[in-house]
Amino acid sequence: MDGRAPGGPRDTDAGKNRATVRTWRSRRVPSERALGFAAVVVSRRGWNAAEARDRTEMKGPARTVIVHHTALRYCSRPRDSLSELARIQRMHMQERGFDDIGYNFLISGDGMVYEGRGWGIVGAHAKEHNFHSVGVAFMGNFNEFPSAASKSALLRLLQVGVLRGHVQPNFVLVGHRDVAKTECPGNNLYAVLPKLNISVHNLH
Repeated sequence: MDGRAPGGPRDTDAGKNRATVRTWRSRRVPSERALGFAAVVVSRRGWNAAEARDRTEMKGPARTVIVHHTALRYCSRPRDSLSELARIQRMHMQERGFDDIGYNFLISGDGMVYEGRGWGIVGAHAKEHNFHSVGVAFMGNFNEFPSAASKSALLRLLQVGVLRGHVQPNFVLVGHRDVAKTECPGNNLYAVLPKLNISVHNLH
């Protein structure tokens, strides 16, 4: 990692909430449900995120998705995830001097996706690559194996990102170690990325 009362989950289908969704193209796209899946994301409000000190919008859809692990506590229950998210945000903002939690999204072991900086906002997760990438962190240390639920959640999230114009259809899926000198995202998570890359691109 480098660079600078909880509510329930919300469906990223814009028809079910009033959240502002940033998109980089105006054409209509098929709904997630029409394709047989939906990505459920717990909003920042849902995990009581602190207000970001500053936000920089990306200038176009991400061309790279960078997978991380937090290298901290493994979370498989919402209660544990909420406290760990708050801890990570405090660490990033208070100890590392970031303007917000560094990742765009975080995924827990039970397959829940949590909004970090979210779509269309420059993250602080991979120095020199933040302005054209989305950073997704699996919560835990993945020298252990990631759960099937968390892997499926990543696929759904990225497919929605492409459908909504936040991620280029021909994006590249990489691990943090591919763009920086680090062991992140852990050996066993890194080992499944080639298969996940094939799977997500077969969806569109």
